[in-house]
Amino acid sequence: MIKEKVVEKKDTSTKTEEKKNKKMAKKTKIIIVGITIFILLILALLSVIFALVNKNNDKILNGISINGIEVQGKTKEEAKQLLEEKTNAKKKEDLILKMNATTEDNEEYNGVISFEQLQLNYKIDEAVDKAYNIGRDSNVFANNFSIIKTNFSKNDIELPFEYNNEELQKQIDTINGQIPGVVIESSYYIDEDSDELVITKGKTGVEVDPDLLKEEVEEEIKNVDNTEKEISLSTKSKEPEPIDLDKIYSEIHTEPKDAYYTQNPFTLYPHVDGVDFAISMDDAKKLLEEDKEEYIIPLKITHPNITTDKIGSEGFPDLLGTFSTNYNAGNTSRTTNLRLASNKIDGTVLMPGETFSYNKVVGERTIAAGYKEAAMYSGGKVVDGLGGGICQISSTLYNAVIFANLEIVSRSNHQFVPSYVKASRDATVVYGAIDFKFKNNRNYPIRIKSSVSGGVAKVSIYGMKEDTEYEVKIETKITGSIPMQTTYEDDPTLEQGKEVVEQKGHNGTYSEAYKVLYLNGKVVSRTLLSKDKYSQMSTIIRRGTKATETTTTPPATTPETPTTTPETPTEPETPETSTEPEEPTNSNTPGTSTGSGDNNTVQSDKNEIKN
Repeated sequence: MIKEKVVEKKDTSTKTEEKKNKKMAKKTKIIIVGITIFILLILALLSVIFALVNKNNDKILNGISINGIEVQGKTKEEAKQLLEEKTNAKKKEDLILKMNATTEDNEEYNGVISFEQLQLNYKIDEAVDKAYNIGRDSNVFANNFSIIKTNFSKNDIELPFEYNNEELQKQIDTINGQIPGVVIESSYYIDEDSDELVITKGKTGVEVDPDLLKEEVEEEIKNVDNTEKEISLSTKSKEPEPIDLDKIYSEIHTEPKDAYYTQNPFTLYPHVDGVDFAISMDDAKKLLEEDKEEYIIPLKITHPNITTDKIGSEGFPDLLGTFSTNYNAGNTSRTTNLRLASNKIDGTVLMPGETFSYNKVVGERTIAAGYKEAAMYSGGKVVDGLGGGICQISSTLYNAVIFANLEIVSRSNHQFVPSYVKASRDATVVYGAIDFKFKNNRNYPIRIKSSVSGGVAKVSIYGMKEDTEYEVKIETKITGSIPMQTTYEDDPTLEQGKEVVEQKGHNGTYSEAYKVLYLNGKVVSRTLLSKDKYSQMSTIIRRGTKATETTTTPPATTPETPTTTPETPTEPETPETSTEPEEPTNSNTPGTSTGSGDNNTVQSDKNEIKN
């Protein structure tokens, strides 16, 4: 009995302890829940207070930037003003493209992408609104979370932008035509004098990767605050496209058609010469199996009864634009080249929407075509080269085209400033690599009238005036200078100590050209035509290395005190100067659409092979 009582006492004690523990746990839960609710209420109260405090805050939160530009703590207007200052400066920048290669004059090649010509447009309002709206959502708690988060982690907003993609492609095409070792694509033209199709075989070279360059340019556009304005230009090896004779035939084959026009409204239909191979297609393809630089395929040309030139002035009644340059008529070889190129473009008719190609119309400059050796630029020097001077015709045409308010498709500047036009008023051409192209963007056909006579090269554009015609002026300005350098060349045929100036140099130039349209005497638009860089031309001095010969006089028979008479030093020769291209005799102010332009004498053009 005693044992049983003890056991019952222990069971009662255990149960009492368990009850106490349960009560304690319950109280603990209540306390925890109470504390949690209290904390939540405090947080909610603080959140409301925090939201009310930030409600009237008109500034962008901490930790927020746009394209890396800090805008935290700024109002929307302040942020917009900051971005406008940065982007306006960016729009005027030139992106320098450095290439690990040298030009023929041993200068490092630098290409240029003009952001101004790309018509950059940054969407500042969109980016600032996005930055400003962070922490200003309709959900108070989400706002507070965003506000707290921006204090501990950065938030960089992307600045959207847009640009003229066609213009960028133009600039890339220009760079592709200028880089050292550029690939030369196969090309062809019709020699109207001999009725032959001349096909020139391409040459392996390099080219800019357009997709990669576009990505790099876009990356630089994004870096609004970046002060570095240079990137490395990457190129890739490229084989020329194979000659596609079937495609060429489809492009040149036509049936003869008479020219005619209709009235009300006036519409001109130019004549079409009938063109066909004079041999079979199989025989023509056999010619291409030979390993040659140039292939000649005879053509059968059939002229229509009524040609466009017989229509006369009624088809092209109005002068739309004209420009002239001067040349040295005494330089017969160069004059010949000018006349040949001028005759090729003379009478060319361009229908609305059609594009003119200088290289295709003029053709390759060869001895067979009648071209002569004349002064041109090559390797940083003035040398004689085949076809020297034809760039004066392309440059004269370029100015006439601008005055006629036609669209420029492709144009490149020379390596050096030519003397017959001002900087940024020239258009160089290199057969197979650099072309000058323009488009007839008017509503009516146009005809080119070109002449070379009496020391004046003149190009005029005729057509029919439209309802609204603008007066066109060209403005140019020099924006920078590149100092001239002096190089010395050792000459073993010239006595030591003597020097002869082989070539006089001149400074290089940075320049810009603008097309300004006037209507009723007021400016309606001012468009950037180009931003150009012209290299400096080094002064080259030949330095003599030939040792001076001395004559030894035998001693006298009778010894006597020797007397040394100092020799009279040889007078230094007056340095010779090689014949230079003629310098401008005068320079007029920018011409208008009916003016004759700058009256400058001729200077040799850039080499007709790639510089």
